[in-house]
Amino acid sequence: MTPEPAPEKAQPAAAAANGSALLAAKDVSKIFGGLVAVDDVSFGIAPRSIVSIIGPNGAGKTTFFNMLTGLYKPSIGTITFERQDITGRRPDRITALGVARTFQNIRLFATMSAVENVMVGQHARMRAGMFGAILRTPAARKEERRVREHAREMLDYVGLKPAAFDQIAANLSYGDQRRVEIARALASDPRLLLLDEPTAGMNPNESARLTEFMVKLRDERDVAILLIEHDMRVVMGVSEHITVLDHGHKIAEGRPQEIREDERVIEAYLGKAAGD
Repeated sequence: MTPEPAPEKAQPAAAAANGSALLAAKDVSKIFGGLVAVDDVSFGIAPRSIVSIIGPNGAGKTTFFNMLTGLYKPSIGTITFERQDITGRRPDRITALGVARTFQNIRLFATMSAVENVMVGQHARMRAGMFGAILRTPAARKEERRVREHAREMLDYVGLKPAAFDQIAANLSYGDQRRVEIARALASDPRLLLLDEPTAGMNPNESARLTEFMVKLRDERDVAILLIEHDMRVVMGVSEHITVLDHGHKIAEGRPQEIREDERVIEAYLGKAAGD
């Protein structure tokens, strides 16, 4: 008797929504020595979508983020962005293609102003080069003025008060530092923005404003957003699609209501109260 062929893996719903993925990971694994941090995960993000990756501590979420942005090279599997293979490319080259990110622990230059931090984020789009900057050529000075003005526009867009633009980053409040970090990521003009725990340390009002901002960003700038987030109100309120990891494995994916009611998710992460 001829054996039946193995069923094909279903295309992730987040990618299938628009027919093709902006970013796609196929059968991706990351192994550190004998530890399998991410195990055979396939994942897709549709253009102009807001999706989340959730899971308990140690589930492999940040490791997966780091592979998507080039900080880690997958041990197995491939990652594509706009159908280009970006597997193992350097982070700066992935940024130049249109992928930007923030970090769970804010990584601003503490002794630089808010404007200067955002200017750094435009490095991938600058043309003058190192020698032009050193020699202070007319072209370099003109570009610096343009970059500085664009930085101020980005800071205004994320809601930082103008009085804080020239303040040293270390002197800003936590919420304002997070705004600066998001502005710096947006300064590279991304098609995809990855946010790692963006509401960590925020009060409920700040989290709600950030949730509204993510929707505004998607709608006004056609940016797809992928976030790791522990605040289930944020995740369920803003996500069109959710993927759940546990011990490096993908255990579920689907719409928020489907994830809320999934017994595997409730057991692994959300807890019984989340289904109430």
